[in-house]
Amino acid sequence: MGNSFTIFRVRGIDIRVHVTFPLILIWSALQFGLFSDGGTSGAAFGILATLLLFGIVVMHELGHSLAAQHYGVSVKQIVLLPIGGVAQLARIPENPVQELVIAIAGPLVNFALAIVLTLVGLGIGVSVGLDTMIFEMGGFSPLGLFSYIFASNLFLGLFNLLPAFPMDGGRVLRALMAMKLDYARATSIAVTIGQTLAWLLGLWGFLQGNLFLIFIAVFIYMGAGHEGQTVQLRKILGGLSVDQAYSRDLDVLHRDATLREAIALTLNTFQADFPVCDGEKLVGIITHTRLVEALNRNGPDVPLEQVMIRDFDPVKPDAGLFDVQQLLTEKRLDALPVVSEDGRFLGLITVGDINEVYRMVSIRSDVFPLVTARSK
Repeated sequence: MGNSFTIFRVRGIDIRVHVTFPLILIWSALQFGLFSDGGTSGAAFGILATLLLFGIVVMHELGHSLAAQHYGVSVKQIVLLPIGGVAQLARIPENPVQELVIAIAGPLVNFALAIVLTLVGLGIGVSVGLDTMIFEMGGFSPLGLFSYIFASNLFLGLFNLLPAFPMDGGRVLRALMAMKLDYARATSIAVTIGQTLAWLLGLWGFLQGNLFLIFIAVFIYMGAGHEGQTVQLRKILGGLSVDQAYSRDLDVLHRDATLREAIALTLNTFQADFPVCDGEKLVGIITHTRLVEALNRNGPDVPLEQVMIRDFDPVKPDAGLFDVQQLLTEKRLDALPVVSEDGRFLGLITVGDINEVYRMVSIRSDVFPLVTARSK
């Protein structure tokens, strides 16, 4: 995830903090200090409590991550945002048992921590009863901090078990249903349940005048929809390869060419994305999006060498089309070069190419032989 920086690593996993993370610390300082008449001590309490809470968030996400690694799923990073943490897994296993274990691992970490904190509380003579917790959470004291962290940790574990994507409970629900149903069908049902819960939560928040609940409801609704779309993409594109979709016989631009020349080719051909070469060597790509951005910023006479995309990961013809679609989305690119095993440039796989295949196969699944014929 862009605009974040690494603070430490665990088992090869980067723990990163987004640049907007300090906003939650500022909000906590105001919430416990200014808005609660806690003064400086209240602000310090809020910042410390939030940092400890996000330490628990890291452990929660590490629960998911270590379980994923156990099944051979690589974990790119864990990113801390003002609204929580996100473990970015390379993929979600379609094996229901594996997904169940990975999904439940996060909340289990919270419940294990709750047991540990209970034992710690008993060891130091602190009651962890609900009445005591509610009373002590109002005070800016070590006991108040302990109560706040205990309650927040338990809430985090329970809240994540809501049966709605993108919460862990949504994945648990999908995994359990996928043991009996088709994976896509199980996802569809889980998405419908999640979005229904989001509507109810949003309605409750509206009636209570609680903007935070409305925000959470929108987050859940959109997250559920995104999960449904991703699984549908995987269902349609799964089994297809780049070789069945990429663009060949492209117009190529030299690195010394200008944006004006790229614009002329765009207007006079059906091509929107161009490989940039130095002789026969591929040195960059200029996508339609980058072309428009550069034209607006630099004007038409700037050389492509100054604005072309250099940092890209070429893909092989046998790469999975769904995986490449996900890579394009993650990198926010319109196209990627396709190269042979010996590194020879073959063409470009573009968002437009993938969308075309998706539309055709969505209409008629038996169009697959026609798609295959395209690669010959």
